[in-house]
Amino acid sequence: MKRTISLWMGLLAFALLPAFAQTTPTAPKASTGKIHGHVTNPTGAPQNGGTVSLMGFGRVASGPGKAAPMAATNTFQVDTNGDYTGEAAPGTYTVEYRTADAKPDEVTDRFENVKIQAGQDTLQDFDMSRKEYVDKLPAEKQKELVELRKHNAEAMKANEVIRHVNEDLKMAGQDFKDADGAHATAAQALGPNASKADIEAKEIEIRTAKYTEVETLMLKDTAAKPDASVLWVQLGQAQLGLAQLSAVDERPAKYTQAEATYKKVLELETAAKKPNPQAQGAANAGLGEIYARSGKVPEAQAAYDAAAAINPPQAAFYFKNEAVIFFQTGNADAQVAAADQAIKVDPKSPILYYLKGQGLVQKATIDTKTGKYNLPPGCAEAYQMYLQLAPTGPFAADAKGILAQAAGVKVPK
Repeated sequence: MKRTISLWMGLLAFALLPAFAQTTPTAPKASTGKIHGHVTNPTGAPQNGGTVSLMGFGRVASGPGKAAPMAATNTFQVDTNGDYTGEAAPGTYTVEYRTADAKPDEVTDRFENVKIQAGQDTLQDFDMSRKEYVDKLPAEKQKELVELRKHNAEAMKANEVIRHVNEDLKMAGQDFKDADGAHATAAQALGPNASKADIEAKEIEIRTAKYTEVETLMLKDTAAKPDASVLWVQLGQAQLGLAQLSAVDERPAKYTQAEATYKKVLELETAAKKPNPQAQGAANAGLGEIYARSGKVPEAQAAYDAAAAINPPQAAFYFKNEAVIFFQTGNADAQVAAADQAIKVDPKSPILYYLKGQGLVQKATIDTKTGKYNLPPGCAEAYQMYLQLAPTGPFAADAKGILAQAAGVKVPK
């Protein structure tokens, strides 16, 4: 999420002072010159809007002691970036800038004796942060300006931090994507003759490098912006990934590190005015995985339940992952329970029924007379539902094979 912090200051308009005599433009009307420039307000930021006018003599007044009045011969709009451009007859002008809300007889800033020459482009900036301009401001305006400049500097610093953070988040997203595809990348890099062990080693190498890069980026970013829970979520995911790839005896310490990071997310979200359900769900799901892989089954189940409750649109995803992790850790009962919860949320997802069947089949017995499996209640129905929803799915052959070896079970064609 990129946030832009912008500042604006209403500029003090000065009464128009009597003008000195100017040289009347004498170039042919057909011959013109260009003028352009940039308007900067006293805070140092581009001034949005207003007009720049070229002031020349109007008609000469009759009668003794009468002076020729000044009149705007050309007026140009200042765009949202503080820039203006235009054309005018050659001559020497007083160039004036007015804010959009200035009164007709007020001018915000001016420069005299600005020459425009035929066929040339004259640069005339209005830098109202210059000392001679600021020194003319009333004392209260100067004090206000000091505070505005301080605030502007802080805002620019914050914007720079946010810019770097967004760049790092983009890089982290690609790193996680690369980590997910590490197996395919490893197989392609090593070629068709590579052994399974070599491919697995290369995959671990790739994933470790990607998770390490994310961890490095997020440690830097959480230090720069410690109140952004999304950064802590990314850090927790990287730390959890590294924990799973580490040596068995190193995992408890690394799980503890990731656990503390995810708890930091929940701490920030609890204090937030507008809590982020996605961040809270991800943190609870991360804690659930840590607890599941650490053998803390009740804590894991409670964490996954909390993730689903706080972020219902992702409930099926959380429970499916819970079932997969309990499958990986060999806890069939917890695997089945998680699959059942996921099925309640998403009854049309084939993989959930396969996960349930895989959990239940662990309790199958063998009929000593027929050599067939005696499947526990609900097991055959889970495999059959998987085949009904995904008859050519990646696990169809496995499901059919188990059903074919089961006693009294019909195998879908």
